[in-house]
Amino acid sequence: MANTSSAKKAARKMQRKAAINTNRRSRVRTFVRKVEEALAAGDKTAAEAAFKAVQPELMRAASKGVMHSNTASRKVSRLAQRVKSLSA
Repeated sequence: MANTSSAKKAARKMQRKAAINTNRRSRVRTFVRKVEEALAAGDKTAAEAAFKAVQPELMRAASKGVMHSNTASRKVSRLAQRVKSLSA
């Protein structure tokens, strides 16, 4: 447990940031799941719409430090590839 007042404040800040990051991560996963479900159903239009929604969410998570920018780019790339292969 933190002893100094500054350490206690830092612990409170970390708790708040952790809650925010958890919420952001969950939001990204929800958007990715929507793309996955559309792909599994074979619904091209729904998959494209969901992909357009997930792309900025992933990049926002990367810019906020929730995930690494390379991870977000990799996920976008792989989802784009799968959506494209569905339409072909």
